[in-house]
Amino acid sequence: MGFKGKKKRKYKGAKKFIEKMKEIQEEARAVLEKVQEEIKKYADRKRGEVNNYKVEDLMILSTKDLKNQMVGRKTEKLMERFVGPYKVKKIILSNAVELELPNTIKIHSVVNVSRIHRYVGQVEGQKREQPAPVIIDGEEEWEVKKILNKWQIRGKDKYLV
Repeated sequence: MGFKGKKKRKYKGAKKFIEKMKEIQEEARAVLEKVQEEIKKYADRKRGEVNNYKVEDLMILSTKDLKNQMVGRKTEKLMERFVGPYKVKKIILSNAVELELPNTIKIHSVVNVSRIHRYVGQVEGQKREQPAPVIIDGEEEWEVKKILNKWQIRGKDKYLV
């Protein structure tokens, strides 16, 4: 007489349960894949193509984060949207570059690519460069060719040169 363990039986209920669970898992997997594709589609709409920046490229920097440094400038509404151009000193990552910034801009020189744009030179005649002043007796003066208009604002004469 020896000990005989339980007989191994095939339970129909267990097989049905396993099959049902596999079907539910497959349906859940299919739904998750479909949802992931939809989320990716909507997330990719905001993502742009990767710009290939090179060292020595000229970039303009957004003034969005420079508002505190631009005290004394025009109102925020009339302030320049971009300043520059500045050269790319080094490419840190695909989404970060180091710019050669002047000492007057007190931010870290590594900026995200969302804050820069390629500099496109101005079209001829788009913006006139102001002539350099002539220094006479230690003071800056400009040579006037012609006075086009004159008006008074708060008791001071203003001239259109």
